[in-house]
Amino acid sequence: MPDADKDSVVAAMTAAAFGAAGQRCMAISVGVFVGESKEWIPDIIAEAKKLKVGTGINSDTDIPPVITPEAKARIESLITESEAQGASVPLDGRNIDVEGYSNGNVGATVLDDCTTEMAGYTEEIFGPVLTCVHVDTLDEAIELINENKCGNGTAIFT
Repeated sequence: MPDADKDSVVAAMTAAAFGAAGQRCMAISVGVFVGESKEWIPDIIAEAKKLKVGTGINSDTDIPPVITPEAKARIESLITESEAQGASVPLDGRNIDVEGYSNGNVGATVLDDCTTEMAGYTEEIFGPVLTCVHVDTLDEAIELINENKCGNGTAIFT
């Protein structure tokens, strides 16, 4: 919601979307931005750019590898499909290469200007990808969430 504390939203969404490479139960995979709150997406991108992609054995890694090379291929495929469907990709984590470990990482990715018909929304990506959907009102956000077939948890920042 536009009345939320922006800094709290940016910090929470960055951690929830990209932490554990987005491969944990209850990771935030879709952000529904109401009204002017969509103007905070560049702030989320700026924070995500600070995250270090690396191996799971380095303590300074913020975004570890995904579970398998097949998972990486699936995640990158869904990003590509969403882009082909009209999503913008203002932060692209495809083709990340961690020296010596080239098969396992996907960097923080933001899909913006998404609709509920795009792959980034209809599929659970299970990767470090935040799909951004814009609505004008809280009622529209609630309706959109209630119509989602996945029925996962939600949170509201207000």
